[in-house]
Amino acid sequence: MFLRYEQMKLHPTMALKELGEFIGCPFSKQELDNGMVDDILKLCSFDNLSNLEVNKPGTMSMVGGLPVENKSFFRRGKIGDSNNFLTPEMVEKINNITEKKLSQHAVRF
Repeated sequence: MFLRYEQMKLHPTMALKELGEFIGCPFSKQELDNGMVDDILKLCSFDNLSNLEVNKPGTMSMVGGLPVENKSFFRRGKIGDSNNFLTPEMVEKINNITEKKLSQHAVRF
């Protein structure tokens, strides 16, 4: 199963239901009726995760002891924001690597 950020961002409920089915834990009718999907989406939302105390301003030590600011692990969470960080050449290189790696494991029917 491949999840694309854009797909999850535009259709989070559908993506979460598909993920549950894929891992063998589909939501029951009762869970759906009780709003469990919405509860999970709120818990895992960008706003919620970025506001957790552990993710607030501060630093953590990485391998080698270099301090890294917690904010380094978060971007804006907006579709297309990668354009602010990656050049067209970088995107092309990532796409080529991904296509090459995934084509090696493609299932043929």
